[in-house]
Amino acid sequence: MKKISRLLLCFAVALVLGCSSPSEPGQSASGSKQQNQLETGRVALQKMIPQARFWSQDAQPIRLESEVLKDINGHDGKLGFWRAVFASPAKQKAETFTWSGMSGPDRGVSHGSEDSFTPTNRSTQPFDLNFLRVDTDKAFEVAQQHGGKQLLVKEPTLPMKYMLDWDAQANQLKWHVFYGGNDLSAKLTVVVNASTGEFMHKE
Repeated sequence: MKKISRLLLCFAVALVLGCSSPSEPGQSASGSKQQNQLETGRVALQKMIPQARFWSQDAQPIRLESEVLKDINGHDGKLGFWRAVFASPAKQKAETFTWSGMSGPDRGVSHGSEDSFTPTNRSTQPFDLNFLRVDTDKAFEVAQQHGGKQLLVKEPTLPMKYMLDWDAQANQLKWHVFYGGNDLSAKLTVVVNASTGEFMHKE
């Protein structure tokens, strides 16, 4: 009887161990594949801020931009990968942080190496987060009203890219909405005021 009990116990342990296997990259602990998480620019930036402030308490963003990824067109202002450059006037250093919502080992927030930063350079001025009141979903809606809608009717799969930066001369925070991938090859670029949501101009 004891032999039968031991055999049953060994069988049960082998069964449990056989069913338990380490999670593959892009899978959750339960073994199910992670879903890609898409976020607007403002939400992605907020996810990066804690690590940026851990790097330097006075860290403020200089620039935020999305990355064009396969099968994600960004037509609703949401994308799976965002990159931000933060500056520390105290350290006179800048550092790049990224947020990825894509399934895989790079999911979450990561950062690169420090670079030099000159506080007096007007082309790389950090901006106060209080100026960022309008997110990319709203910027997309505004861009649609100024040529974007007609363009997407012709090319429904055209990828979008978004970039946020501070115009020191005009004292304004701007969203650049690119239709067609990036700022150099875009078929249409619409600039939207990131504080008021107003259309500014096309590029």
